[in-house]
Amino acid sequence: MSKQDLVVLGQSDENGACRPGLVAAPLDEDQAAELAKLFKALGDPVRLRLLSMIASRAGGEVCVCDLTPAFGLSQPTISHHLKLLRQAGLIDCERRGTWVYYWALPATLDRLAAFLQTSQTAEATA
Repeated sequence: MSKQDLVVLGQSDENGACRPGLVAAPLDEDQAAELAKLFKALGDPVRLRLLSMIASRAGGEVCVCDLTPAFGLSQPTISHHLKLLRQAGLIDCERRGTWVYYWALPATLDRLAAFLQTSQTAEATA
């Protein structure tokens, strides 16, 4: 296969079908930059734990007052990590009085899951 024959992820194949996933095709520059931003945000153990705590919360949202005690970090440090997750598009928030409530953004998490899914995983879940 020559370099010209490579299909870039997100572009259609010869049948017009979109080919998502890590093993389907190489990423183009814009897609790589976008995904790198997400992976960079998740590359810190504190942020990964925060996202996990937020996404797994019953009711779909959690108050920052419930997140901070789980870490041996100051409130400003937790707020900084939450800000980075928000800037990456992994979570969103809303201020209610003195507290801020956070929730995960399922579309972004689904996009990450679809990218990481291999053809064997896709067949097993279908």
